[in-house]
Amino acid sequence: MEPIMSAAVTRAAGIQGDSRGVVRQGKVPRRQIALIESESWAAALEELALMPGTELPWYARRANLCVSGLRLPREAGRIIAIGATCRIETTMECDPCSRMDEIAPGLMAALTPDWRGGVLGRVLDDGEISVGDEVRIEE
Repeated sequence: MEPIMSAAVTRAAGIQGDSRGVVRQGKVPRRQIALIESESWAAALEELALMPGTELPWYARRANLCVSGLRLPREAGRIIAIGATCRIETTMECDPCSRMDEIAPGLMAALTPDWRGGVLGRVLDDGEISVGDEVRIEE
């Protein structure tokens, strides 16, 4: 995982450069994009009480996008709009896996409550997105 400043997001391939978002023929995508809240990540790290200087960046979670100042939906079927045209439908909770404990012991448990691990979604509408773009929940 590496942070980037902008990316293309498409229905066919998810986030540019992430092969996990590619839609396979005859399949309905449920895990094209993973989003996490910076506040949830911070709460999980606080719970771990890591030594100063050993904090982990949000992308250690292996999420595609990190949003700040917005509570992501805790249910499937909600629409997250990013920038001018990108729209993502939430499909399920992004349950933390055992790989999180390889990053930091206890991280899996710290990400478990209240969807702290983030949400998964599928792309409804393509768009170019960039760091700083407005993120909103459509009603």
